[in-house]
Amino acid sequence: MPLERPALNPSDLEPRTGSTYPEPFPARVTPREKRALGLTKIGVNLTTLFPGKASALRHYHSHEDELVFVLEGEVVLRTDDGEQVLTAGQCAGFPAGARNGHHFVNRSAAPARYLEISNRDPEDSVEYPDEDLAFRKVGGEYVYTHKDGTPY
Repeated sequence: MPLERPALNPSDLEPRTGSTYPEPFPARVTPREKRALGLTKIGVNLTTLFPGKASALRHYHSHEDELVFVLEGEVVLRTDDGEQVLTAGQCAGFPAGARNGHHFVNRSAAPARYLEISNRDPEDSVEYPDEDLAFRKVGGEYVYTHKDGTPY
């Protein structure tokens, strides 16, 4: 029997498999599958990260908290402090404004699945400490620039 809202089966949702990053960055994170779980004030994605891929470029947010909760498999959390392996049942949180670049990498031979949870803030901007890349939201659109402000 199919579920009716507010209940849902995430596997029935169409996954986003692309990336909004400008070239040459998308190849580091794609393919991956993100299924948005339908909220408006809180972003919740069920994400599948395939072997050899990163969740994102290493980054931190100005106005958005992030929490990642691993459901299946294994990911390597990379931060300014080093690396840690996270497995099913473990999580990591990143407070808004903390200048600690982070991302996850799947170095295993199997896909990993996790929940990404964050508040949605229209004032958010993102910094990428390892790349000549910056991000901000403008009128609901993603705008990527070089760190000096020139457009991609």
